Amino acid sequence: MKSYKYIARDLSGIRKEGLKQASNVNDAISWLREQGFTPISVDEMSIQVKKTRISENTKRIKSSDLAAICWQLTTMVEGGIAITTALDTITEDIENPHLQHVLRKVLKKMERGETLSEGLSDFPKVFNALSRAIILAGETGGNLSLALHRLAEYFDNKDKLGKKVKGAMAYPCFVLGFVTLLVIFIMAFLVPRFKAIFDQMDMDMPAFTQAFMNFYDILKNNLLYIIGAVALIVISATLAYTKTKKGHLLFSKAVFFLPLLGKILNQAFIAMFCRTMSTLLSAGVSVLEVFEILSTMTSNDITKAAITHTRDHIIEGSNISVSMSSADFFPNMLVKMIQVGEESGSLAKVLDRTADYYERKVNSSIDTLMALLEPIMIVLVGGIVLIVVLALYLPIFSMSNTTG
Repeated sequence: MKSYKYIARDLSGIRKEGLKQASNVNDAISWLREQGFTPISVDEMSIQVKKTRISENTKRIKSSDLAAICWQLTTMVEGGIAITTALDTITEDIENPHLQHVLRKVLKKMERGETLSEGLSDFPKVFNALSRAIILAGETGGNLSLALHRLAEYFDNKDKLGKKVKGAMAYPCFVLGFVTLLVIFIMAFLVPRFKAIFDQMDMDMPAFTQAFMNFYDILKNNLLYIIGAVALIVISATLAYTKTKKGHLLFSKAVFFLPLLGKILNQAFIAMFCRTMSTLLSAGVSVLEVFEILSTMTSNDITKAAITHTRDHIIEGSNISVSMSSADFFPNMLVKMIQVGEESGSLAKVLDRTADYYERKVNSSIDTLMALLEPIMIVLVGGIVLIVVLALYLPIFSMSNTTG
């Protein structure tokens, strides 16, 4: 589609100016005449596009970006605009160069006769199996706008939940980083000055101060070994997680046992599970395909094994709730809600409400975490400062008492 600037007059002879998108100048002129205008001039707008080098890592594609695209496509398709025209229109306004590059390739495939789902299948890292399944179901059922609407809602909910979980994990990281910097500052700038003073003093140090200074000497003399040991542990843990099945399984189990964070991550997964399953079932995707897609949307071995176990039991003839109960992973409330949904024939609606419930639980858990971390941080920082002050000033107090 090209942009044309036109000058025309209406039936009353009033001059009109504006922009019109059309395939060529003749289409633009035809449109003007259909509106009752007499064309005076129709000129193509020359748009200079800054060439940008496209890279897979140029800018990460977020769920919010995909949600925005789906909402725009939904609005335009519902308005009667062809999907290729809609895709071409929104591609020009996308700020992410990688996503713009991907959509242009999808558009070229569609112009050659392929469907939208077929075009998206070449970019599984951008459009996952869930996206392709929902689009395919919409194309097959002849209701692409509804499929795009469901997909937009899914990406919106995913983006909101992801931001909440990241916010919950960012605060503990900030606390740990702050405490680490505080300890480094104390050990690097304060303690050496007091140690130089104590070395010049001919007196017996208090036991607490002597123990603190011994710890400082050990830390100072073995700093390189400590840094090397920490680096070795981090590298070994990373290799074990990425290269070995046992290591990956161990970390997958450990995630759910993290204090407070483990509970939040578990609830977030259940909310994502319910929301995804509801979206797919509403789009008309089969139950077996739903669980196949769900298994690809998690890298945690424990959750993946539970989903696979459930799917295998469904294949053997069990219903969904019984199969999930036998996996010994899903909470009883979720199993009961799915049982109710199966019996009432409204499984997708029940799952959607269950997802809302677990998202509220995630919010509540995050609020609890924040409420606990604030006093913990105060106590931790205060404790560190108290230990340092006592260790460094006890000799001065002892010297004052002796002089007195």
